[in-house]
Amino acid sequence: MTLAELLPSVAASVQPRLAPGIWPTGTHPTPGGDLSFGGIPMTHLAGRFGTPCSLLDEAEVRSRARAFRAALPSAEVAFASKSLPCRSVLRWLAEEGLSLDVCSAGELAVARSIGFPAERIMMHGNVKTPEDLKAALSYRVGRIVIDSLDEIDALAALVAFPQPVLIRVTPGIDAHTHQAIATGVEDQKFGFSLASGAALVAIEKVLATPGLRLVGLHCHLGSQVRRIDGYEEATRRMVGLLARVRDEHQVVLDQLDLGGGFAAAYVDGDGEFDLPGFAHRVRATLGYECSAARLPVPRLTIEPGRSIVANAGVTLYRVITVKHGSRTFVAVDGGMSDNPRPALYGARYTARRIGRHGRAALRPATVVGRHCEAGDVLAEDIPLPEDIRAGDLLAVPGTGAYHYALASNYNMVCRPPLVGVCAGEARLLVRRETEEDVLARDLG
Repeated sequence: MTLAELLPSVAASVQPRLAPGIWPTGTHPTPGGDLSFGGIPMTHLAGRFGTPCSLLDEAEVRSRARAFRAALPSAEVAFASKSLPCRSVLRWLAEEGLSLDVCSAGELAVARSIGFPAERIMMHGNVKTPEDLKAALSYRVGRIVIDSLDEIDALAALVAFPQPVLIRVTPGIDAHTHQAIATGVEDQKFGFSLASGAALVAIEKVLATPGLRLVGLHCHLGSQVRRIDGYEEATRRMVGLLARVRDEHQVVLDQLDLGGGFAAAYVDGDGEFDLPGFAHRVRATLGYECSAARLPVPRLTIEPGRSIVANAGVTLYRVITVKHGSRTFVAVDGGMSDNPRPALYGARYTARRIGRHGRAALRPATVVGRHCEAGDVLAEDIPLPEDIRAGDLLAVPGTGAYHYALASNYNMVCRPPLVGVCAGEARLLVRRETEEDVLARDLG
């Protein structure tokens, strides 16, 4: 039995706490059951911009970017733009001194449109089309991360000047994350296997290819990685490969990119990634291994994406209907078209009713979307007031990463706006899509 059930007279003043690490630090409860987001009540934002609506706290994005730079002051911090390829966000992070990684000509076009410094951009991707490579060379990006032998030939045929490149190595490390987002293990599509010798073959081929200048190695363990020991082991294996390149080819590579994948918190109990611990342990491991191999310490690069923007975002939905049965289904005006992550790989979220207090107890409910799929579930078995009803507003935290980027028009539903909030001011970063936008490409 809950406190609200025991003492109904105080139920209106009892609200669940905001789980730490999930909501932006500038988000606070307000009288009447609302939440203040960047100094503005969320109900006001819903009224002004409609629902569904994606909110992004600019101060939180900048703060998290600064935290990475402060933890690793001698390292390069490159934002993984695939997590949120938005002009304003890239502009903020350029101002914070971050570098950038892009995975397509389209992501590069966003960066080019705001004048992101080319020398601070890396072109990634396991399948780079000729258009991707031409765009990277046209903008003269700082580095291209090579992911296949065919790509070496394709790139060599296009270069008109020495192009710095990294080789993506698959280190064979289980990062203990979901199979769909594990990229450091064997037998998957990314990179060159270290264990099979494919990485050495790729290195030898690049060294023998005119127009390509090998400057370092790259690896990436996956996404939502919480354990630091995987990064330590990746560092050991990559330094071992650097030493072998020196011994066999008399080439000392001066860059090592350990990728990103640092976990974000989505539900209470997830906990935040131990960034200070990661920085200390990886730097110590890198220093020790390089000393033992008698190698100069390479410049370290890391690639946070989700961990900078995920918890800066909140999505607002309007409840359209509630169905009670063996389970309570709370259906909202968005769904898998603006958040496919639960359907893709079982991502978990929580939600909070905003805009009114009630005397009702909290009961498990499942928040579902409007799309014609049984798997269109946004948050399963989470505590919501049992008097939740059509017209209520829900706020879902942790939605800054891979929402705008993965959004679709399934069922011809228009994609929501992205609203930036800072110091009590809100502005549209990306406007709401219209039916005219959706129809514009359909030539009949």
